[in-house]
Amino acid sequence: MLTKHINGFIEYCKVSGFSGKSIQSLSTRLNEFNSFLKPYRIRSFKKITYRHLLDFVADYKNPSNHIKKPRVWSLRQFFHFLKLHGLIDENIAKNVPYPKIEKTVPQFLTISEYNRILRYFSEAADSFIGIRNLIIIMMLGLLGLRTGTIISLNISDVDVVTGLLRVTEKGKQNRSVVMPKILCKALKQYLDQSDHYRGALFVTKRRKRISQRSLQDIFRSAAGTLGIDKHLHAHLFRHTAATHLNKVAGTTITQFVLGHSRRKNTLKYAHLNPDVYVVYMKKHPYMNL
Repeated sequence: MLTKHINGFIEYCKVSGFSGKSIQSLSTRLNEFNSFLKPYRIRSFKKITYRHLLDFVADYKNPSNHIKKPRVWSLRQFFHFLKLHGLIDENIAKNVPYPKIEKTVPQFLTISEYNRILRYFSEAADSFIGIRNLIIIMMLGLLGLRTGTIISLNISDVDVVTGLLRVTEKGKQNRSVVMPKILCKALKQYLDQSDHYRGALFVTKRRKRISQRSLQDIFRSAAGTLGIDKHLHAHLFRHTAATHLNKVAGTTITQFVLGHSRRKNTLKYAHLNPDVYVVYMKKHPYMNL
């Protein structure tokens, strides 16, 4: 019953500016919902009850909380679409609660750990690909860029003279980020060795734009050699950049560098540095009693 309307909703999302990942998630979860409803033989949207929505979110194929959350979001968006087009009178999905997800202890690289990683990639920067990998690690750990942003960078986005990098973030928002001198120096060396002057900034040996899988391979090779007791991934570097930047620049600057529109999103990344905590505790009036 839903297939036609799901397809219409997905097309609506494409023209409304939803990201590719969001559209993929919406399509997956709503097709799951369509499969869930088939045994009920429902022929009208008005026959879909709040109980159906709760059962789908909580019980269908025994989902984890990380699956329940996008299910709720997808239902809310889809039923809002149905209401806009007069197919239902009320969006019953807006009251479906999001699951409570236990917060895990956030991780970030210490200065010592990040220096070890930089040293590893610096020693391997004796080739075009080696310099490329070093720059990527620097952009991740110093600027906190997302992997999607790294992949989408073009040569025209880089200005090593002024030290500015133009990045495109979620929602296709453009902004300029100031780059450290060491990063500008590495980029100049990389561009001098490049045999192309336009298009993708980071390319493979075959001169194709670097992919998500290529980035994962870079992390995997470094983790296996360095033996750092942390799973290396893009968000670990993003947490690292935010934490160390917040220590010296404060939340406002960190928020701009990360490209967050809301301060609370920045605070999720900018964790309390252990050394700052130690300094405070040493000054605590009761520590020496």
